[in-house]
Amino acid sequence: MLAAARQIPKQMAALKAGRWQLGVGQTLRGKTLGVYGYGRIGSVVAGYGMAFGMDVLVWAREASLTSARADGYAVARNRDAFFEECDVLSLHLRLVEATRGMVTAADLARMKPTALLVNTSRAALIEPDALVDALRAGRPGFGAVDVYEHEPLTDPDDPLLRLDNVVCTPHIGYVTREEYELQFSDVFDQVIAYAASRPINVVNPDVL
Repeated sequence: MLAAARQIPKQMAALKAGRWQLGVGQTLRGKTLGVYGYGRIGSVVAGYGMAFGMDVLVWAREASLTSARADGYAVARNRDAFFEECDVLSLHLRLVEATRGMVTAADLARMKPTALLVNTSRAALIEPDALVDALRAGRPGFGAVDVYEHEPLTDPDDPLLRLDNVVCTPHIGYVTREEYELQFSDVFDQVIAYAASRPINVVNPDVL
């Protein structure tokens, strides 16, 4: 979100090419951050938005909206208004059959030409090809994505990578030394427990 708003990749490339201050970015303070999905991650992102001085607006299933209201966040009047009113819209939904393709071309067309769509969750939450088409049409005007319909994405001519109004990263949201240490510690604990005939975190104990 920050990199896209301030055009960090472009500014870095320009500086390395001997140019100074390429274009004009946007500030986040006072803008409306839409959080689509108010679960473990969505609630944290809402807090980050508040720290940046943003007005947070939430849309989610009813139980999550109740939680958002209890935490003091505003809830959108309806789903259409949510897409229309957000300056930044960040997706935080689990990918299940009910959410696959949930964000449609019509939803994206409702967004402001100055708006930013952020997807660090799953590419398949958005209708296939809808994001590229929407960004080409200018609604929303900008994108920031860390997930793709086909991964690993190694084709430099992929349409999404060819757009100037998108910040693209190679699914690195979870790729940190600290996160890997947590994940692999869990894996090793489970292997050791299984080897000791005391398996843990078993989702299908009937097979044992």
